[in-house]
Amino acid sequence: MISLDSILQLVSTYGLWLIFLLAVLEGPIVTVIAAYVAALGKLDPVAVFLVLVLADLLGDLLYYLIGRSGRSWVPRRWQPRLGLDGQRLDDLQSHFHGHGGKTLVIGKLTHSAGLFILVAAGAARMPVGRFLLFNLIATIPKTLAFMVLGYSLGYAYKTIDSYLFRASLGVLLLAALLALAWVLYKRRQRK
Repeated sequence: MISLDSILQLVSTYGLWLIFLLAVLEGPIVTVIAAYVAALGKLDPVAVFLVLVLADLLGDLLYYLIGRSGRSWVPRRWQPRLGLDGQRLDDLQSHFHGHGGKTLVIGKLTHSAGLFILVAAGAARMPVGRFLLFNLIATIPKTLAFMVLGYSLGYAYKTIDSYLFRASLGVLLLAALLALAWVLYKRRQRK
């Protein structure tokens, strides 16, 4: 991982633009580091918060667009294997129509499942305005929490990054196990 001196030099040179670009790609640890740099007096915390929220929403929108255009760039023979057949997409659209907001908020707050849920929202053709609204609702407290962490304990950003990775991996594994259990349960019901 990059050293704090290098981070400070880069932020001094490129400012909030660098924070914005990095946060689009990787939100939580960038948020922690940016908040720590703000705590050192190098950046305005309010500006950092606004930039981080906008970057997070842009990153979410990019995943949404990948899901929305997925059928056009995935070869036809692979579409059924990826769950892109008509019935599954109808079910997905129905789910996001009735429970899209709750699903997005849960996905954003669990972090590791978020990418898949953002892509699924696009594949379900969830209205963009509604998609952005629910992501904003989840992004604000999540960004604030990571900023508080960075503002108060940002000097330990390497350790925080390690814990974030482990927690995300744990949540992802738990989600995969629950999904597998659900699929097996559904198969048993069909027999």
